[in-house]
Amino acid sequence: MNGFIESKGDYRNLIVYKKAECIYDISYFFAHKYLSKGDRTIDQMIQAARSGKQNIIEGSAASKTSRETEIKLFNVAKASFDELLADYEDYIRVRDKSLWPEDKVRRVREFCKQNNDSAFYRSIIKQRDDETIANLCITMIMQELYLLVKLIERAKADFLKNGGIREEMTRARLKYRNENYGR
Repeated sequence: MNGFIESKGDYRNLIVYKKAECIYDISYFFAHKYLSKGDRTIDQMIQAARSGKQNIIEGSAASKTSRETEIKLFNVAKASFDELLADYEDYIRVRDKSLWPEDKVRRVREFCKQNNDSAFYRSIIKQRDDETIANLCITMIMQELYLLVKLIERAKADFLKNGGIREEMTRARLKYRNENYGR
């Protein structure tokens, strides 16, 4: 270990990433199955889901060299999922579908906390209707937004505690000098 630019681990192990992947897979299926061919919303929803997922990857990679970029990219991911949430809510509203009642949302939220495997969701959504899938994704996006807020807060706290890359490099260089050349 050199004292700076420490790896924060593989983004694939982050629950926030796993959930983002589930949301992307569900949204891809949903948009192609339930939206009319040629509807621009198909691309909008898929791109918002993809952007959210990809910005988690990019933010995680950037965390090694730029806390500022890490925080910005996690915020872009959050904004993308906010946009996708609005698309699902619009779908429900304009088609006179119903949002799930709070007690059902609570049960599904607990279920989704325990299940973050995209293959699992890809298998179960094939037997569900559009209203169910939209509500499932709304529930998952709300979880994702919560997780992203926590991730952003953690990145900010890490910045306040350790500073940016230049500060870490300076500390590492000073430590190296003290250890190798005396005080």
